[in-house]
Amino acid sequence: MKLYKRKNKGFTLIELLVVVAIIGLLSSVVLASLNSARGKARDAKRKQDMVQIRTALELYYHDYGSYPLAYGGGWAGYSVNNCNGTQGTLSGATGYIINLAPTYIPNLPIDPSGSSIGCSGYLYSSNGTHYKLLSHSNNGGGPESYPSAGQSFYDPVRPTWALMLCSGEPACSNNGANNAW
Repeated sequence: MKLYKRKNKGFTLIELLVVVAIIGLLSSVVLASLNSARGKARDAKRKQDMVQIRTALELYYHDYGSYPLAYGGGWAGYSVNNCNGTQGTLSGATGYIINLAPTYIPNLPIDPSGSSIGCSGYLYSSNGTHYKLLSHSNNGGGPESYPSAGQSFYDPVRPTWALMLCSGEPACSNNGANNAW
C-alpha cells in the first residue's frame, strides 16, 4: 500500500498574520512620511502667499507712497475658523488689507491648513510707513515648522507660532517698544 502525501495549496494562519503585520508596518511608515510632506507643502504655500502679498504691498507703495492700512486699524486678518478679532473680507476695499485686492492681488489669501481648531491665518498691521505680515497659529493649524533666528520669515517676537515678513525697522525689530508689532 502506497501512501500519498497531500499538498497544501493555501497559506497558514501564521503566514497570513505575518504578511498583514508587515503591510501594516509599511503603511504606517508611508503615512507618517506623507503627513510630514503635507506639512512642508502647507508651509511652502504660506511663504508663497506672504511673498505675493509683499509684492502687492510694494506695488501699492510705489503708486501711493505709503503702505495700505489694515481694516479697522491695528492688526487685521482672516482666520480659517473666523476667530474673534479677525476683520475684513478677502477682497476689495474691505479686505483685511484695505484696497490691496483686486488691483494689486486678485484675492487676499487664507491659511491652507483647513484646520477646524485654533485660529490660523494671516495678520497684517501697518502705520503707512512700515508693515508687518504674519502667518500665525494659535492652538493648532497654522505653520508646522518655524525658521531659526537669522533665516527668512523669522519673527523674534513670536518665534514658535508665526512666520513674518516686514518692511524693515522698526517693524522687524525685537525691541521692547516694538513688541506691539
